[in-house]
Amino acid sequence: MTRRQLMQILAAAGLDGLAVAASAARPEPLALSEAEWKQRLTGEQYDVLRRAGTERARSSPLNAEKRAGTYRCAGCDLALFSSATKFESGTGWPSFFAPLRDAVDTRLDFLLIIPRTEYHCARCGGHQGHVFGDGPPPTGKRYCNNGVALRFVPEAA
Repeated sequence: MTRRQLMQILAAAGLDGLAVAASAARPEPLALSEAEWKQRLTGEQYDVLRRAGTERARSSPLNAEKRAGTYRCAGCDLALFSSATKFESGTGWPSFFAPLRDAVDTRLDFLLIIPRTEYHCARCGGHQGHVFGDGPPPTGKRYCNNGVALRFVPEAA
């Protein structure tokens, strides 16, 4: 692991006292009409981001993405996750152990009767996935994300 990767992990885990990282300001909300969202997104993106749908497991090419970079919201382009926090969960969806600071908000979801914690983009409110308590250290969290709700931007060489 490089020093840069360690700093990204520490910052993503909220351990700012241990890492020198710029603190992201809370993003300004983005509110669009349903017509604007439908124009901006593909049908599958709209279903996931605006209607809390779920893409089919193992359907996202982002599952196999191994390059360094940033995962951004497909709806509004807000940076949500660093590749340094991505891990292979075996679930069939891209998984991360920590979001970037102030990038996501959470709420309880009772859609399947049993409460789950849904998370969504802090800027546009787009549904990303659910967070579970079975992830790796240092957070023990698994942010299970719909790949279609993300856009990957590789780090410049």
